[in-house]
Amino acid sequence: MKSLLPRHSSPRHFVLGAALLFALVPLLGAQQAPQSVTLHLDPSSTEIHWILNGNMHAVHGTFKLKGGLITFDPATGAAQGEIAVDLATGESGNHSRDSRMQKEILESDKYPQAIFHPEKVTGAVKPGSAQNVTIDGTFTIHGKDHPLRMEAKVDVNGHDIAATTHFSIPYVDWGIKDPSNFIFRVDKTVELEIVAKGAIDGVR
Repeated sequence: MKSLLPRHSSPRHFVLGAALLFALVPLLGAQQAPQSVTLHLDPSSTEIHWILNGNMHAVHGTFKLKGGLITFDPATGAAQGEIAVDLATGESGNHSRDSRMQKEILESDKYPQAIFHPEKVTGAVKPGSAQNVTIDGTFTIHGKDHPLRMEAKVDVNGHDIAATTHFSIPYVDWGIKDPSNFIFRVDKTVELEIVAKGAIDGVR
């Protein structure tokens, strides 16, 4: 019978070649699979503003970001990470009001941070024009976990990223004290506006 192997090949060389081919197939597949995307937020360039509307006027204030990292799979949207806000930095420009907010409302000595744990990112994050994405996760404040969805506009430029979002926190329903008194009444929901900046890796 005529051999199916090339003239200068041997069965041993054929077996070794086939084994090498099968070994390379998973590696080639892994190179083609989408890699995870990692976002590092920069506390020094991220702004967190809050607005509490009342019957006499609106109170405006800020918090500072302590740190933030999000990693997600662009194929499935599955995400993990942590975004931490330093509640002790909360201020509105009025010393007595801010002192009461820290001691009686936020109780920042006992609950120094508010933390968001992302669980899913929906929408494309890629270079070019601004993209709209949705981030679902768990928001922990005052010792309790709450589901939270954030709608964000994301702009990627190389390894730089900027994101803006606005959402409401029903703080009274979440167990935080209502700061209203018999004269000044405030809403039971506080509005947050965030402009986040940082670095991103893994986008194509």
